[in-house]
Amino acid sequence: MDTNSRPVVVKRMPARVDARTAREFLRDVQPFLTIDRPQLVFDLSQVVRLDAAGVEMLLHCMSQAHRRDGDLKLASLSAQSAVVLELTRTERLFEIYDSCTDAIRSFSGFLPNAMRLQLLDRRHPPTATAA
Repeated sequence: MDTNSRPVVVKRMPARVDARTAREFLRDVQPFLTIDRPQLVFDLSQVVRLDAAGVEMLLHCMSQAHRRDGDLKLASLSAQSAVVLELTRTERLFEIYDSCTDAIRSFSGFLPNAMRLQLLDRRHPPTATAA
C-alpha cells in the first residue's frame, strides 16, 4: 500500500492528562499504534494540565509508532502543554505543528525508515578501501 494513501489518525487529547487519563488515552489509541506504519497526530489544543505521566505516555506512543516504521506528530499545543514539553526537554523529540492540518500534510512526504535507508545508500555508496 502506498504510504500517501494510508490514513492519518488524529486524536484530541483530554484537557487533563494525568496518570489515569493517560492510561485511558493510551488504551484508546493502542489499536492505531499496532498497525504497520502508523501515522498519528495528537491534538493538544485542549490540554490544560499535562503531568509526567502524560509526557511519558507521549514518549511511549512515539516509540511504538517508530518501532512499526510510523510516526507521531503533535499539533496545536496549548500554552500549558508547550511549557511542560519545553521544561522536560521533550519538545525536541517530536515534530510539532501549529495546526492539525499542517501535521497531516507533513505526512505527504513520509517515507518509512526502510525506504529512507535505501535512498541514503543510493546517495552515498560505500567507498572502496585501499588494501
